[in-house]
Amino acid sequence: MTWMIAALAAYVLLQLAIALWASRRIAGDVDYLVAGRRLGMFAVGISVFATWFGGETVMGASAIIASEGIAGARAEPFGYAICLVIAALAVAGALRAKGYITLADFFRDRFGGRAEIAAACVSIPTSVIWAAAQLLALAALLATVAGLPVGTTLMAVTGLVIVYTLLGGLLASVVTDILQGSIVLVGLVILLFALIDHAGGPAQAIASIRPEQLILIAPGESWLERLDAFAIPILGSIVAQELISRFLGSKTAKIAVRGGLLAGGLYLAVGFFPLAFGLIGAGAGFDASAGDLFLPNLAAELLPTALFVVFAGALFSAVLSTVDSALLAVSALTTENLYSRVRTSAGPREKLVAARVLTVVAGACAYLVATRGETIYGLVELASSLGSAGLLVSLMIGLHTKFGDEWSALAALAGGLITIWLGGWVFEIPGSFLFSILAAGGAYVLAALISRALKSQAPA
Repeated sequence: MTWMIAALAAYVLLQLAIALWASRRIAGDVDYLVAGRRLGMFAVGISVFATWFGGETVMGASAIIASEGIAGARAEPFGYAICLVIAALAVAGALRAKGYITLADFFRDRFGGRAEIAAACVSIPTSVIWAAAQLLALAALLATVAGLPVGTTLMAVTGLVIVYTLLGGLLASVVTDILQGSIVLVGLVILLFALIDHAGGPAQAIASIRPEQLILIAPGESWLERLDAFAIPILGSIVAQELISRFLGSKTAKIAVRGGLLAGGLYLAVGFFPLAFGLIGAGAGFDASAGDLFLPNLAAELLPTALFVVFAGALFSAVLSTVDSALLAVSALTTENLYSRVRTSAGPREKLVAARVLTVVAGACAYLVATRGETIYGLVELASSLGSAGLLVSLMIGLHTKFGDEWSALAALAGGLITIWLGGWVFEIPGSFLFSILAAGGAYVLAALISRALKSQAPA
């Protein structure tokens, strides 16, 4: 066990070395937050894929599928793959062509300053929750390798993530994605073969899957709840700053689109691995009640020690890159859309310092959320649905039409938030996310029509 910890420590040192290398190429906030806009198609595609294929997919989805079947994690792999394709085709190129740094920049440019601030304030909690989910994944993985309590490892990985993000910014995250993504993929293939062999071969592995595991609809679930469960990852994640920052870091708008499509294809292909681990692993006798430790426990038992160390290290790196992206998202939105409005004279160097300070604050907030989070997958679902309806409606209408103004965006943001709060948390109405999108859309259109009518009645 001692040398396993040493090997994982070597992975950590490698991550920090990459971050240190990247830090020497950071001169201002643009370098830190969007990698100086110098990412090629391959870098964008691999990075977007790796960012989405994080702890909630590899570990969270495997765990919930093992305990609840495919009804528990219906977003994998189709939901998020569809999300990436839609984002690439409908959002990536148009946003990159404008040279923005954050999604809230679009709201400022299209709707005005108040909409910019509101969009940033809605987006920031989402990224904090997303980061918390990844911290839980890292802590669970480290707890399995080191044999330590998850609470202890959670504190340790939070400190590591903050230092790593503080140094390297988005560039270090992208480099890590490219290096470790291939290792994770090889590890998943080896682990799947080991699991099938443990089950007695392909035929026995398939036979071990119980019929109830393959039911798409959970017991007592309505068609509206099922549709809502798919809509959250497909629609709610399109407006995630973690995703958009990769598009904005690309060299050109065309590269942003092509990179997003590449990421969607990769996610669709590789996303079947966690599905197989959950279904076959539970049928093969692995403890489905282990929660987020299900996959690490499975890998530790099936893989030779040396391979498990490599797999665990690569998975650790992949999840580290995802949480790094979430912290950078908080830092970008806070620095570019809140701090810069207070310090209008701030230059690139000052904003770089502010961004790094706010990265530390974001890490601390994510840690507090993680200590209160129940599961990785549950936190991710919360992040994808919280406030995204108003952002989505305003982005799609505002980006592709001239219909609506500042009050339209503000109304959509407020309508989406109020509806998801009342429907999802207060009254627990089925389909609350879909209703929040409808409410946001209705509020946007109504505010636009009222604003147009008032302007037409105003004296010339």
